[in-house]
Amino acid sequence: MHALRGRPCLDTRGLRAAGTARRSARRPPVRGRGFTLVEILVVVVIMAIVVSLVVLSIGTTGRDSQLDEESRRIEGLIGLLHERALLEGRDFGLRIEPAAYEFLVYDTRRDRWVAFDREREFRRRDLPKGVSFRLELDSQIVVIKPPDRTLSSDAAAAAPQLDIAASGEGTPFRLTLLRDGTVSTARVDGDALGKLTRVSSDQREKRT
Repeated sequence: MHALRGRPCLDTRGLRAAGTARRSARRPPVRGRGFTLVEILVVVVIMAIVVSLVVLSIGTTGRDSQLDEESRRIEGLIGLLHERALLEGRDFGLRIEPAAYEFLVYDTRRDRWVAFDREREFRRRDLPKGVSFRLELDSQIVVIKPPDRTLSSDAAAAAPQLDIAASGEGTPFRLTLLRDGTVSTARVDGDALGKLTRVSSDQREKRT
């Protein structure tokens, strides 16, 4: 017992403190979390995609592919309805909204215009975002009003601004597509005999 009393006692508290200090010294300092390489690459890829879409839409030559595509579609559909009007003996029309358009057919049985939407290609179409119409009849700019959406679906459709008659005649017009915030335009012209011409966006015209 006396021998045990003579042995030096270990300071366990000191040993624990020393071990904790050594472990703390080995830990790397905590730093604020920054962007990883993968996150930076994702951002770069997204920016590249956005830039490429803009370049595809408005090329280096000033051509706006969306305006050209819409004007080409409108020209083709109007031309097709001119042919059908002659063959089928029916009157068609094109109603133009500020940023949309819709083809109509005159229902002689009901004595009114109705939407010509049974065939998919002649369905109502909205223009791409940022694109709008300017309509000229007899060299005068026409105020394009949006349709009254409060009317019931059974109500008669508003009359079209452009007629495509069964006789082969049509309303002379100039329909211009405008890109908001730019000078880009494309247009479709039609005369009284149904002849159509199209001007693409790289053939610049001065806005008035």
